Amino acid sequence: MGSRVDTDEDNDNRGSMWDLDQKLDQPMDEEAGRLRNMYREKKFSALLLLRLAFQSLGVVYGDLGTSPLYVFYNTFPNGVKDEEDVIGALSLIIYSLTLVPLLKYVFVVLRANDNGQGGTFALYSLLCRHAKIKTIPNQHRTDEELTTYSRSTFHERSFAAKTKRWLEEQESAKRAILILVLVGTCMVIGDGILTPAISVLSAVGGIKVNQPRMSSGVVVLVAVVILVGFFSMQHYGTDRVSWLFAPIVLLWFLLIGGIGIFNIWKYGSGVLKAFSPVYIYRYFRRGGKEGWTSLGGIMLSITGTEALFADLAHFPVSAVQLAFTLVVFPCLLLAYSGQAAYLMNNLTHSQDAFYRSIPDRIYWPVFIIATLAAIVASQATITATFSIIKQALALGCFPRVKVVYTSKKFLGQIYVPDINWILMILCIAVTAGFENQNQIGNAYVVIVMLVTTLLMILIMILVWRCHWILVLIFTGLSLIVECTYFSSVLFKVDQGGWVPLAIAGAFLIIMSVWHYGTVKRYEFEMHSKVSMAWILGLGPSLGLVRVPGIGLVYTELASGVPHIFSHFITNLPAIHSVVVFVCVKYLPVYTVPEAERFLVKRIGPKNFHIFRCVARYGYKDLHKKDDDFEKKLFENLFTFVRLESMMEGCSDSDEYSLCGQQIEHPRGGLLHNNGSTVSSNMDLTMSSVDSIVPVRSPHHMNITVRSSGQTSSQTEVDELEFLTICRDAGVVHILGNTVVRARRESRFYKKIAVDYIYAFLRKICRENCVIFNVPHESLLNVGQIFYV
Repeated sequence: MGSRVDTDEDNDNRGSMWDLDQKLDQPMDEEAGRLRNMYREKKFSALLLLRLAFQSLGVVYGDLGTSPLYVFYNTFPNGVKDEEDVIGALSLIIYSLTLVPLLKYVFVVLRANDNGQGGTFALYSLLCRHAKIKTIPNQHRTDEELTTYSRSTFHERSFAAKTKRWLEEQESAKRAILILVLVGTCMVIGDGILTPAISVLSAVGGIKVNQPRMSSGVVVLVAVVILVGFFSMQHYGTDRVSWLFAPIVLLWFLLIGGIGIFNIWKYGSGVLKAFSPVYIYRYFRRGGKEGWTSLGGIMLSITGTEALFADLAHFPVSAVQLAFTLVVFPCLLLAYSGQAAYLMNNLTHSQDAFYRSIPDRIYWPVFIIATLAAIVASQATITATFSIIKQALALGCFPRVKVVYTSKKFLGQIYVPDINWILMILCIAVTAGFENQNQIGNAYVVIVMLVTTLLMILIMILVWRCHWILVLIFTGLSLIVECTYFSSVLFKVDQGGWVPLAIAGAFLIIMSVWHYGTVKRYEFEMHSKVSMAWILGLGPSLGLVRVPGIGLVYTELASGVPHIFSHFITNLPAIHSVVVFVCVKYLPVYTVPEAERFLVKRIGPKNFHIFRCVARYGYKDLHKKDDDFEKKLFENLFTFVRLESMMEGCSDSDEYSLCGQQIEHPRGGLLHNNGSTVSSNMDLTMSSVDSIVPVRSPHHMNITVRSSGQTSSQTEVDELEFLTICRDAGVVHILGNTVVRARRESRFYKKIAVDYIYAFLRKICRENCVIFNVPHESLLNVGQIFYV
């Protein structure tokens, strides 16, 4: 038994919380399978799929659909010299749309969703479940039993297994993957700033075609007014106006597709020879360096593709694929072909190619629809930015900011006030600071697509277990296209390309410093936690006066006694009659079902009245103010006491039904409390440390049933009554206020990062007491300082 305890202590030091009794969990496989199916993509009827595809137009494709407003202007800012240049540019646009949005994203990347969730953090969560690459090691074997914790297994000698072991052994590889995810996230945030600026400014700029005397300053002023109104309306949420989005975007696609057909009919179908890739070769051969740098403008035809993946959570993959292949892709090809046909006959009109190619009779209706479509496109990128910030919060990669639900029906629709106003200020600065949409267009980069490609390589190896030839083909085609575009953008860094790099760099510094501080705080908690032997040595009174009430001690640890508790009882002569260590942690899953959210266990003997409660959340879950966290915690605690008493009164052959939540067996193992029948048939005992250790013995130790269950029932009533009295006496929330400082001998950049940037971010971000909705009169902060 001693070796078993030692092993458990080692697991506890690695952050492990409980040893699971595998036999106890076996009966739950069938029920868990049924629950997992609830979170997989369902099959839809044809009619419902068409309706969802229609709705997806307004959320997913706004940014990609407004690109025809400014692509040819940014490709030929100084006009077109030769008709064949237009053919070459159109050919590049056609194959860019085919290779990146259609083949790469719609048919490959969308399949890498995390139970319907998209974006770089969804890819990262998939990787974290298949390999232990999280930099905060707060994950435990119990978490893998969640119904939403789906992952595949592979043979130990396979290439996937070797890759997994290499990633887990290399700390530098873990950090590199996290940095990749953060870089991709920061670039999407930059997209949330640049897309509204360029879309609205390009749409409003159409006024000058009909009113040539209007100055550029007036156009910028109108664009700024629209942007201010747009960002000011964000707090209402997209739910109230989303019913308008899909019709507007559908009408927009039909208009640009119809205008394209009209221009091809009017100016000749010779432009259709651009479908031959030969003209791409001729374009580069004739254009030289100028043709190469013009790729920065052509690349704008595929901007918004990443939002297609990031906004996936609202719709099933099949609906998004259907909308793109039936509506978006053909309409975009027709729109660009029609503009190219017009340009071939009007080489000097590249600056306003879109609006000049519109028939005069429908000019103003198209102008209004274009402005509305630009606003919808901006809404899609802003919504994606809010979702990404929320995911970064869950991973400990962004300062704690206020997150507000804007819809009672759709929990994915959120609003982040602080980020909204920051984006508005930066967006207005970009709009007013650049002279025209050409310079703003130069600011786009393709880094986020490169990040997705690199993460997809690992997804294909670890999750899909693809053959190395398929991985090589996907990687080769993606990198050739994206590196080509990236190289062309580098030539325009001084013309505006520095803007997204500067914005992304600022956010990257903030996120990296915050994550570094979060990791160091967790490591400090892990290394300074108090041993259970010390707690048990204090006796039931913990060597102090036990006063009426319940003390909720918040900690980042899911095992062990936190340092703030020993710090508290060392400096104060009293502690509450009941102590509950509360750990709130986020897992690499998109959501944790309510029935599996809480884990409860007892620490030490019953007369100590010490418990632990672990609340688990996914990166899409959120603490809402209308959710009484304290109430749910006590409900689970009381249920645990009842089940504990019930199990003590059952024999090995007894079976009983549980319902509600996951609760740990008081004598070992985890109970899945969701309506299934569980039987206990293993010998289990409680060790003197903070864990449950199964004892393997050749003979089963019988747990006798007490006479008619009276003693068990009486014990249950007594403890429940005791807990109720303590709760009525008062609940105090004890939070640690840990201050991180750099050591004197630290390098100057570390001092700047920790003592200034991290300290400033902690000062301006929301406190934990606000996040947990803790009443101010019940709050007790325990301060401590540690040096890194």
